[in-house]
Amino acid sequence: MKNIAGIKYLLFVACMAALAVSCKDKSGEPMASGTFEADEITVSAEASGKLVSFTADEGMTVSAGQVVGQIDSLSLYLNKELIERNIAALEAGRPDVEAQLGVMEAQLESGKHELERLSRLLESDAATQKQFDDAEASVRVLEKQIEATESSLNGQVAGIDAQIAGLRVQIAQAEDMLSKCRIVSPVDGTVLSKYASAGELASAGRPLFKIADMKHVFLRAYFTSGQLKDIALGQDVKVTADFGGGNVREYAGTIVWISDKSEFTPKSIQTDDDRENLVYAVKVAVENDGYIKIGMFGKVSLL
Repeated sequence: MKNIAGIKYLLFVACMAALAVSCKDKSGEPMASGTFEADEITVSAEASGKLVSFTADEGMTVSAGQVVGQIDSLSLYLNKELIERNIAALEAGRPDVEAQLGVMEAQLESGKHELERLSRLLESDAATQKQFDDAEASVRVLEKQIEATESSLNGQVAGIDAQIAGLRVQIAQAEDMLSKCRIVSPVDGTVLSKYASAGELASAGRPLFKIADMKHVFLRAYFTSGQLKDIALGQDVKVTADFGGGNVREYAGTIVWISDKSEFTPKSIQTDDDRENLVYAVKVAVENDGYIKIGMFGKVSLL
């Protein structure tokens, strides 16, 4: 009986110890570790030419839409000016359909009045049939001339409009190329690397600088399959950044991504269970207070 009582007591102590460890794991002990990263964007040149200015410097904070450089665009600007002058010349040469037809329509109206007068005179034998027939023929010819002239003028106008439309497309292309000569930051962030300087030649596709939003960083940590049951998307966690020499800072974090597939444990990452070779990558969003740097070591703990 004493042996049975002793065994029960040992089992009770073991269960309590296991429970204590379990509670500790879920109430502050790091579950996973990894390194901090940010969404990095490499900005490349969209046009070719000399960099007449380039003010981006490593460590510089820039805003989305801020111009940090300019590629020589003089030839593009002059080409745009030439196209605009061609449009102005075509506009000046556009025929005034209404004015030109107005003269002929006035002649037609006069001819119709003459035809009506001769018709009345013919009824009273004051005019001959030949006079009436000649006047009627003149009216019919003038109507045909007006119709042909109107068709011709409308064709000229349509042709000029088509040319102008094509030139306006060229202007839009020139303006697009001019805008691409401006080197603009796509996001709010910090310049991480600079690959060019003012005075150098840039070519379309050449990387100019790299930028990242350092206010919103991520800790990429690795969890074992056994730990996945304790985490979920949108879950709030505690993140500890290790600055070395025992200097650490704690941050609030939120799980924003969990990998759908496993991978082998990175050599630089130590998991809680050394027997687990396959782990799942998890991204934890963290608001950076300016101290966290890319590549810094960090840990994740459940709240």
